[in-house]
Amino acid sequence: MSDRLKDLELFVRVAETGSFSRAGREAGYAQPTVSRMIGAMEARLGVKLLTRTTRKVVLTDAGTALLERARTALAEVEEAENAARGADALSGTLKVATPVTFGAREVVPALGPFLEEHPGLTVALLMADRRVDLVEEGVDLAIRLGPLGDSSFVSRRLASAPRFAVASPGYVARRGEPRSPSDLTGHDVLSGQASGGEVWTFRHAGTGETSVRLQARVAATSVEGVLAAARAGLGVAAASLFACRDELASGELRRVVAGYELPPIDVHAVMPGGRRPPRKARAFLDALAAFLGERGGPPPGSD
Repeated sequence: MSDRLKDLELFVRVAETGSFSRAGREAGYAQPTVSRMIGAMEARLGVKLLTRTTRKVVLTDAGTALLERARTALAEVEEAENAARGADALSGTLKVATPVTFGAREVVPALGPFLEEHPGLTVALLMADRRVDLVEEGVDLAIRLGPLGDSSFVSRRLASAPRFAVASPGYVARRGEPRSPSDLTGHDVLSGQASGGEVWTFRHAGTGETSVRLQARVAATSVEGVLAAARAGLGVAAASLFACRDELASGELRRVVAGYELPPIDVHAVMPGGRRPPRKARAFLDALAAFLGERGGPPPGSD
């Protein structure tokens, strides 16, 4: 039975990646070995599972039917093994995709207590500021910031972070402090958009919403780049608490446009649809949500 499970795991990855060679690299097999194993599975079942072309691998109707059942079967086996080990025992590898800054500043600090609680588990972090394809890259879950666009995925909201305008004390000393959204038009602004053009919409308890169109003096297509520019005194940045918590605590950055906040940013976890998320993913999300909740209070230096 164990050989058949390995065959099923290999088949699932070939189907998800559309590549014999990539699935083989992940499993530690050479491409010809993968081809022989899939061929043996097809011979045993008496059906064609995959159609191979020079460019891609396509599932047949039989392959599509097997894929869904194979995913369910593999998940059930993992659940059964974890249950046999004990209620709190998790094993294997949990693969998590996360944006670079959020991963380094929020996910990594949450890992210590979680891994201590589950010594048999390993975590692989895919840290990238791009929209990772969960299925193709074999990711158990991905952390997404902002609006979700993957309606076919299972999602869970983990937290919401306040956002505000920040600048370095040196910049404020040199250029003065912007106190209202309209003041920003006379300041150097930092943007995370390649074009440098943005509309910032502020909320104020007394005056409601105010929008201001800005053209950045410096644009950087990563959160870390924007924060580095802000720390260097190059201008005013819009940042979430999760992104600039450390700089606010150390005094490297401070809030400006006091009393006004930008719309908060939601943090979601997304997981492949069509099957129940594995227990290790659910446990990790519970731990991460609790960790983020503990860190979600008023930012240091806030009004």
